[in-house]
Amino acid sequence: MTTTTAPPPLGTPIVQPIHHSAAYAFETLADARAVFAQRAGGVTYARTGNPNVAALEAEIARRERGVAAVAASSGQAAVALALLTLTGPARDAHAVVSSRIYGGTVDLLTDSLADTGLEVTFADPRVPQQWEDAVRDGTRVFFLETIANPLTELPELEAIARIAHRHGAVVLVDNTVATPQLFTPGEHGADFGVHSATKYLAGHGGPLGGLLVATGGFDPADDAARWPWLTEAHHRWGGRSPVEVFGAQKAVLGVARCKYLNDLGPCLGATAAHEILQGTATLDVRVQRQSATAAALAAVLVDHPAVERVHHPSLAEGRQHELYAEGGYRGGGGLLSFAVRGTAADAETVVNGLERIRLAANVGDVRTLVAHPAGMTHCRLTPEQFRASGITERTLRLSVGLEDPAELTADLLRALARLAPAAGVPSAEAPAAQAPARPREPVTAAAD
Repeated sequence: MTTTTAPPPLGTPIVQPIHHSAAYAFETLADARAVFAQRAGGVTYARTGNPNVAALEAEIARRERGVAAVAASSGQAAVALALLTLTGPARDAHAVVSSRIYGGTVDLLTDSLADTGLEVTFADPRVPQQWEDAVRDGTRVFFLETIANPLTELPELEAIARIAHRHGAVVLVDNTVATPQLFTPGEHGADFGVHSATKYLAGHGGPLGGLLVATGGFDPADDAARWPWLTEAHHRWGGRSPVEVFGAQKAVLGVARCKYLNDLGPCLGATAAHEILQGTATLDVRVQRQSATAAALAAVLVDHPAVERVHHPSLAEGRQHELYAEGGYRGGGGLLSFAVRGTAADAETVVNGLERIRLAANVGDVRTLVAHPAGMTHCRLTPEQFRASGITERTLRLSVGLEDPAELTADLLRALARLAPAAGVPSAEAPAAQAPARPREPVTAAAD
């Protein structure tokens, strides 16, 4: 007697397949009508989402402990979606924005979005009173970074959030540098977060992407007259309001996706979403290693005679140290900056003397990168904005990767030795310092 054995069941992939499809079919026209009219959930066309994008959105919302997220083609696109949704339709739109913020964001706010009528007042994220003083009737948004790029200051987020909410404004934070691994802004008063997913979330310097995350803290129905484009019926939403269609906590995301993402088209592709999601699997170990190495390099630089000032949360003093130790941060991050002693030409000498560390305008890569903010990422700031930012021509920014800390230390010391070879500059062969257990030396955050 012969017997047959049933074939083993087909395996299930543990990595989500890439869904290369622009369009998605429906079983019936009734199903299609319901999804297109926002009466039912579903994927219609890849411009507003696909299964890979949806998986990434769900993962980042989970990590941020938020309610939902919308992905876009870049971090800049995510910021634009957020601000257009929160201020675009208001004729008196005004935002209060950190003066210590990424230069590309300044360009977006003061040029492209200024063309829509948005007005911006800049305020120091370390001085809550400046934010209070900047508020006016049309203020809808407070916007700041959880770890500032490039000088790594920490904001008075909870105090600033209380001011915003007292005046009916929402708090939007850029959590790119901190990542949800080191800080969850929704637990400290933020209503929305944005990420350049290109950076630490992806982690390998490859795909571009961005995310807008809702923490669930904002309900436009609490002040319906202030947010009519979210609370009033409109033909775009089938004679209903976004609050009715998407729910109070997700109304902003619904409009960001179904209006601005749909109409303007800064969508995230399936392959990029897949790569970023794969990167998030190693986010915790990467960020822990990068934070530790950055603290070790900062400890070396702070004692170096060719370095005037070092910026990293592990070296903070006073109130900045309190925020780092008690403000919910779980590490200082992989970004640090330092001011070279001397002139702008001396800073250029250091950059050109680096061999292992590459000159490039990115952060969060597994490779260590150096940038000159004044000549690169922040090059279009006005003289007044430069003074407020704390950046000078002698400021260099390091995005620390995963290389051997000893190799990075040696590379920095070799480059710095070109400035003062006879002034007691440490040997390039000096071993890498270990990350300090506590702040080593007082470092102020004042501008040069």
